[in-house]
Amino acid sequence: MSSQKGNISRSRGQKHQNSTAFKNDKHGASLQVKKANSKIHDGLCQHCKGVLEWKVKYNKYKPLTQPRKCVKCSQKTVKDAYHIVCKPCSLQLDICCKCGKKEDIIIPINSHSDNREEEELTKKGRRQRKKDVDDLDCDDEDFFAGLEDEEEEDVDSDKEK
Repeated sequence: MSSQKGNISRSRGQKHQNSTAFKNDKHGASLQVKKANSKIHDGLCQHCKGVLEWKVKYNKYKPLTQPRKCVKCSQKTVKDAYHIVCKPCSLQLDICCKCGKKEDIIIPINSHSDNREEEELTKKGRRQRKKDVDDLDCDDEDFFAGLEDEEEEDVDSDKEK
């Protein structure tokens, strides 16, 4: 028994204790674990933020595969797991995205727009990302000018031999 009848406090300590802390990326992190670790939980109250950080820390966080319906606007705009309110509604009503209560928001939603750009890049397919990189490389005129100079030097050195 954990405690005597009528006594709510235990007299002894915990019987089994872990010698090392749990690590969710101990045996090499999968793509899903890496995304969960790097996710910034914005638009949440302190309690909900703690709950989601615990889920990430102990490999209990499961991301959404499809958008869910917002309870305020009834649109399929909720893109984060465990949230019930979309970000525009949360901003407008000043409520927590997860619990829907009007509490202090720890990290405002607009504070990291550069993270959204990274999310958009990861949503693109491999071919589209490769095409974007190729387009960037092809537009660099200085790069090609340097290559032409090197080719001319190689031709001149071959003629001298």
